[in-house]
Amino acid sequence: MITVLSGGTGTPKLLQGIKEVVCEEDINVVVNTLENNYFSGVYVSADIDTVLYTMSNLINDDVWYGRKDDTFITHNELEMLGYHEKLRLGDKDRALKIQKTELLKKHTLTECVQIQKEALGIKANIYPMSNQQPNVTVKTEEYGDISFHDFLISYGSEATVLDVVYDNVEASDEVLKVLEESRQVIIGPSNPITSINPIIGMNGVVDLLKDVHVTAISPIVGEVAVSGPAGKFLSAKGYDVSPVGVAKIYEEFLDHYIINTTDDKYKSSIKEFIPEVSVENIILNTISDKINLARKILL
Repeated sequence: MITVLSGGTGTPKLLQGIKEVVCEEDINVVVNTLENNYFSGVYVSADIDTVLYTMSNLINDDVWYGRKDDTFITHNELEMLGYHEKLRLGDKDRALKIQKTELLKKHTLTECVQIQKEALGIKANIYPMSNQQPNVTVKTEEYGDISFHDFLISYGSEATVLDVVYDNVEASDEVLKVLEESRQVIIGPSNPITSINPIIGMNGVVDLLKDVHVTAISPIVGEVAVSGPAGKFLSAKGYDVSPVGVAKIYEEFLDHYIINTTDDKYKSSIKEFIPEVSVENIILNTISDKINLARKILL
C-alpha cells in the first residue's frame, strides 16, 4: 500500500501515472485542505475535488481545475443578474460542491469525500488531511494581509509575498492510520509551502514519516516553479527557490528525492543531507511521462 501526499495541480498529474501501474485499491491519497472555503454559497475543496476528478478520469486537464466538458450556464446567469462569482464554477462541478455542502451538515469532511469517491466509482482511498478547517493569510507588500484566494484569483498571484501564515490543525485518525500502515509515502510535486507543509505540520505526521520510506519529487526546475506561486512562497519563508530549497523542507524524514534531468548540478549538494537523489524527467506533459516517472518512484 502506498500513500501520496497531494495538492491540486502537480501531484494529480503524477497520480494519472501511478494509477496506471498500481492496483487502485492499494493507493491512498492524503489531500491538502488549507485552501477550502465557501464561495457562492457552496463549500469548495479545490484540491480534493481535483483529486476526485483525476482518479475518476473526469478532470479538466487543460487547466487542472473542475470537470472536463463542463458547462457554465449557472455562472453566466449569475453574471447576467449582476452577481460576480469570485470563483468560476462549472455546472457539473457545482453539483459536486452542492452535495458536499449538504453532506457537511451531517458528516465529517472525511465521510463526505468517502461518499463522493464511491459515487464516482473510485477504488483508491482519498482522505482530506483533516476534518478541521485552517485559516490562511498571505501577507503582501502591496495589499497587506489578504486571503489565499484573493492572492490567487483577485490579484492573479502577482503580489509580492512577505509571508504565508496558517493555522495548524489535527490530522484525522484515518490519515494517521494510513501513514502508519503504508510501505511507501510519495510527496508529489505540489507547492511545498501551502500544499505539503500543512500536511506534514500536523501533530504526529513527521514521526510517522520517519518510519516509512519517503520519496519526494521536486516542484521546482532550476529556479522556477513548474506551476503556481511556489517560488514566491518559498522565498517568503526563507528557502532558496531551487530543488535544494525544497529538499531542505523535507530533510528530516526524506529518503529519496527526484529532481529534473536539467538539474544535475544540484545533485551533489542535495546528497549531503538526503540519502538518495535521482535525476529524471519530472515535466509531466504526456501520459507516458507520467507512467515512466511513476515506475521510477515506486519501490
